[in-house]
Amino acid sequence: MKKAQLNDDMRPGYDFASMSGGVRGKYAKRVCESANVVMLEPEIAKAFPSEAAVNKALRGILKAMLPAQRAGKPVAKSRQLSKRRKKTGTRD
Repeated sequence: MKKAQLNDDMRPGYDFASMSGGVRGKYAKRVCESANVVMLEPEIAKAFPSEAAVNKALRGILKAMLPAQRAGKPVAKSRQLSKRRKKTGTRD
């Protein structure tokens, strides 16, 4: 017994304007909230051959930052500037 081949092309008879119940973008907010995609600059992307390499580098940075934060040492200047911008609403 042969299986029927499906044609993926839409039939011209569909009138989406008359269909009810469909909501455009119903799950768009949920997808945006759950997605964690970051676009890297091309020169940065060349330095990391895989997703695992990026994660390894970021974990190394986090490990280096955490002891300094626990000891009360100042964090990187760029982080201090971003905190100051949030408080005052100005740019340095």
